[in-house]
Amino acid sequence: MTTVASPCFSFLIKILLYVSLLCLLCVVHGDGADEITVPVSSLFPSPNCKASTSNVNSTVKLAHKHGPCSPLFKGEPVNHTQLLLEDIARVEWIESKYSGADATNSPKDSAVSLEAKYNPNAAGYFVTIGVGTPKQDMTLLFDTGSALTWTQCKPCAESCSKPIFDPSRSSSYANISFSDPSCLLLRSGTGHVPRPSGSTCSYKATYLGGASSEGFFATETLTLSRTDAITRFKFGCSQKSEKVEGYAGLLGLARDEISFFDQSATKYGRSFSYCLPPSLSSTGYLTLGTGSRTSASVSFTPLITIPRRQLFYGINITGISVGGKQLDIEETVFSTTNTIIDSGATFTRLPTKAYDALRSAFRQGMLKYKMSDPAPLLDTCYDLRGSTSVTVPRIRFSFSGSVEVDLDLRGVLFGTNEKLCLAFAPSHPNTDLSIYGNVQQRTFEVVYDVAGGRIGFRAKGCS
Repeated sequence: MTTVASPCFSFLIKILLYVSLLCLLCVVHGDGADEITVPVSSLFPSPNCKASTSNVNSTVKLAHKHGPCSPLFKGEPVNHTQLLLEDIARVEWIESKYSGADATNSPKDSAVSLEAKYNPNAAGYFVTIGVGTPKQDMTLLFDTGSALTWTQCKPCAESCSKPIFDPSRSSSYANISFSDPSCLLLRSGTGHVPRPSGSTCSYKATYLGGASSEGFFATETLTLSRTDAITRFKFGCSQKSEKVEGYAGLLGLARDEISFFDQSATKYGRSFSYCLPPSLSSTGYLTLGTGSRTSASVSFTPLITIPRRQLFYGINITGISVGGKQLDIEETVFSTTNTIIDSGATFTRLPTKAYDALRSAFRQGMLKYKMSDPAPLLDTCYDLRGSTSVTVPRIRFSFSGSVEVDLDLRGVLFGTNEKLCLAFAPSHPNTDLSIYGNVQQRTFEVVYDVAGGRIGFRAKGCS
């Protein structure tokens, strides 16, 4: 006997198949899905700059120093090995500041034997700020881990490179006297005791790898836009700099009285934010004050003060999930670790047990792809040549305050068209410090509401 399905039953089957297909598409592509599928080509920077636009007076564009939006760009492909080595040096500098060691000491032993060409913010992003009256545009690497803002100045006594600020052309420039109480701020801001140069206060800032800046402590007008300026801003007018190439200096945004953040508190309310662009070939922004955002669009986690080095911005990681599954990491792994969020370190450093769990789960979710040889620092790499798309397990970070951040895929993988690697690394075994790096911050607006004691994340913050 032949059984004929009723029209109602056939219609129900079609509905179920359609719903199943929609659910499958949601899992692969939708927000909150356990996996993300994107074209492989979308993970690599373009050789052309894609600049963003902003009409907010207190917002300045930022770009990665190795990308085509940088004045340092010479049309050559990014040297990823060099960038990896610079990141190692950056992290060693942070660890030396955290431990209280002399930043001029030799770096710790590393599995990578190549020498890193280090500068104060090795793998950093820069902004262009007007200095002086009339203003002279200076490219400054912005750094949430450094306090002192400084720029190279004429007459440069030794080892300076263009661009150089010329104080003789500014009507608002003035040296700070060694007897001025503000001269004493340099000790906490730089780690060095200020010294007199004649009657003028002089400073010195040192970094791992021999990079340094020294010169006069002075005041000047900084201009962000045609209508937004800060007068009598205290900064370093560098007369001698080592291993500083192609940019003018540094914009210090750390938690210290001498930093740009603290000096501009009256004007901007002890708040700033930035969005690091999705790739090296596009621009993001740095906003002083609250800008146009609303608190409702930002998820906030408590701001933590790091013992011994209060200039860093601390956050508490409470968990990690991969592909929708919470990793089995003991609570004490994170509770006994101090974690800072940093604009200069490229990759997130995790406690060894947490990193091992993350790596294992990620590899399990990538079994269909061929692994390749590891890169310096990064040990989980894949050969995606010949693949037009890639499906990657979603990585979610949980922070104190019930904040959950789903990383953009460009905050998970890093590399070239021949090799893409998991963009995480284990912390040094002899430290209790973890670092939430700038690759993982890509595409998010990261809000530093220091007055409110919190740090926030807003997804798709660069658009």
